[in-house]
Amino acid sequence: MKIAVEGCCHGELDKIYETIGYLENKDGVKVDLLLCCGDFQAVRNEGDMKCMAVPAKYRTMQTFYKYYSGEKKAPVLTIFIGGNHEASNHLQELPYGGWVAPNIYYLGYAGVIRYRGIRIGGLSGIFKSHDYRKGHHEFPPYNPETLRSVYHIRSIEIFKLKQIQMPIDIFMSHDWPRGIYNYGSTEELLRKKKFLRQEVESNTLGSPAAADLLAHLQPSYWFSAHLHVKFAALMQHPTKGNTAPRTTKFLSLDKCLPYREFLQIVEIPDRPGSSEGLEYDPEWLAILKATNSLQRTTPQTWNPPENNGLHERWDFSASKAAMLEVVEELNGELAIPDNFSRTVPAYDPARHQPHARPSYNTNPQTTELCATLGLTDLYAQVGQGEDEQRGAHGREDEDDDGHSTGSMDEPSEYPTDTSGMSNSYNPDEITIEDEWEEEEEGGGCKPEAKSGTDSKGVVGGDKSSVCPSGETNTPSRMVLPEPKSNTSLSHHSFPMDLPPPSHSTPASAQPQPSTEGEGLLDCADGEAAVVRIPKRTSDETGGTGSTGTTPRIKRRNQVIYTAVEDEESES
Repeated sequence: MKIAVEGCCHGELDKIYETIGYLENKDGVKVDLLLCCGDFQAVRNEGDMKCMAVPAKYRTMQTFYKYYSGEKKAPVLTIFIGGNHEASNHLQELPYGGWVAPNIYYLGYAGVIRYRGIRIGGLSGIFKSHDYRKGHHEFPPYNPETLRSVYHIRSIEIFKLKQIQMPIDIFMSHDWPRGIYNYGSTEELLRKKKFLRQEVESNTLGSPAAADLLAHLQPSYWFSAHLHVKFAALMQHPTKGNTAPRTTKFLSLDKCLPYREFLQIVEIPDRPGSSEGLEYDPEWLAILKATNSLQRTTPQTWNPPENNGLHERWDFSASKAAMLEVVEELNGELAIPDNFSRTVPAYDPARHQPHARPSYNTNPQTTELCATLGLTDLYAQVGQGEDEQRGAHGREDEDDDGHSTGSMDEPSEYPTDTSGMSNSYNPDEITIEDEWEEEEEGGGCKPEAKSGTDSKGVVGGDKSSVCPSGETNTPSRMVLPEPKSNTSLSHHSFPMDLPPPSHSTPASAQPQPSTEGEGLLDCADGEAAVVRIPKRTSDETGGTGSTGTTPRIKRRNQVIYTAVEDEESES
């Protein structure tokens, strides 16, 4: 089975699907599944745009609404998790996951499903210690605080995922597990992203909660995004009991932009006899049922039950009987029903509604699943107590300028957590909606002629943003390191040459030769999958005065970024 993995989507579905189509035609292959690692931006209309944590002047509709309205259908089954730039009111409708459009499935706050026998899990959002122990209390219209806290990971989701005992094949998170950079080419990472050095050297980069999950789940693959850089690592876990040591292949990818390493295809062995479609995972559903009473929809802090003499029960892992009970409640049918339905009108380009308010709707998919399994619809529950809860938090914490001063750090179960105190920042993240006004570290890159062929066809046909198809980059290699022992790997990557997507690059952009960006995933049989992806150049900004490798950042909306700490530290 060939699986395309994509980093930060940023609403660029058309470009991503075009790139996959190009690869399929070029290499004569068929991609079976697309996995997107966050910042998906499932924006249905103008009201949804007001629920994304991005500066208002940079909120754009992008292309998801076409798939939501039915104008287009995703050409490949797509599974995604949430990041920190999402239409949060839309995703909150589906706390346990569901279809956001035909053939596009969201995993929920946390989730595990099966596809052709492969177990795929995911965790949405990013880690922030000061919201980690709260309930999912946010509700639209969001204030400056809840607009960001809504996508912060909660301890209840980590607690649920830690109940999993059966092996996971693939896991996705938006931010990286803390410490994973120690298992790859750390110096290569710091050469590309110099501003990460302080956090890498102090071992504070990434999510401590995700690191705990990585140690517990030990999946075969772990895919992430968020830092807008391609990075591969290979982590061998300590042996558990009498079992053979497990190895996790980690891969993080960039955002969907020209000349960026945002997509890679991996090949996983098929499992004969498995169902062809998406299926519920019995173990995960049994865990959801068992932990339902632990869920909260208030901002008060909560600690998961522990084996400390204070709780009657602390083990919520799924027994065989509990899993069989779930299967019976589903009448023996594990296939996820194709029950997508639109809950709000889709964007109409002919009828702009810039003053549309964010919508709140329960989703029939969630209603049906909750009724079947006896779960709580968290969004509906917080909506019922909206007025009371809004008066109890958030508004009184805002200062005279309308910026949040509340949500102080609570004591964290991760004593070394400094996620809210980082002095470093990610220029890519800060200028996330203003892609052409930053200069890349490392001096940029230009396309280099690979053959004498002069073809005029490229994906999307935007000649100003891409190289001719007869030309390609010759980037340097990022090699997946060997594990600490000689554990063989059963999976391997599928070789490909990626074209750039057809973004509207400014006409002044002049790509130049590069030695960056080629990725290798070494395989057990000695083969290597090479990824050559044209990357955006440093001089595409058309700016002047650049004298070194340090990026020059035009920080428009200075007040927004200064006032909101999360916007600078969530990288």
